[in-house]
Amino acid sequence: MSALPSSPLVSVEEYLAGEAVAEQKHEYVGGMIYMMAGGRNRHHRIATNAVATLHAGLRGQRCAAFNSDTKVRVRSTPKTRFYYPDAMVVCEPNPEDDVFQDQPVVIVEVLSESTRRVDEGEKRDAYLTIPSLRVLLLVEPERPRVSVDRRGSDGGFERSWREGEDAVVALPELGSELPLRELYAA
Repeated sequence: MSALPSSPLVSVEEYLAGEAVAEQKHEYVGGMIYMMAGGRNRHHRIATNAVATLHAGLRGQRCAAFNSDTKVRVRSTPKTRFYYPDAMVVCEPNPEDDVFQDQPVVIVEVLSESTRRVDEGEKRDAYLTIPSLRVLLLVEPERPRVSVDRRGSDGGFERSWREGEDAVVALPELGSELPLRELYAA
């Protein structure tokens, strides 16, 4: 993600109004606007599989899966931020007319070479400050490997990895799971 040249700080309201008519998606970090890089087909396939698998596991529950067209607002850092995660699950959604969510329980980001540094650094750090977040998944695009940040009973996050086609990310928070075989299916 790269900042628009010579951009003055923009208010949240100005960002949301501009984003409503923008042809490309932009993320917002404390008044700065960053154009999002386009993803490759593999990235989109994995992200779509994540949304579909999460959605299927949520049937009959009050939670809902959202795709990368829905922003998440992060207000728990010093700077308000809006990101477009590849997938997320929300159990206490914002009003239907809103264009973002505030209380994700699960967030999925599919990594790419152009966004890896930001996704694994600044964005991960920001996501982990969201009070409602229970699980953050960072998905490798080239091989079946997922980083799992899970909130423990002490409120802190513990990191682990699931690797290989037969691996499964258990999601007891949702009464569900995310098999890597389904995540990486062609």
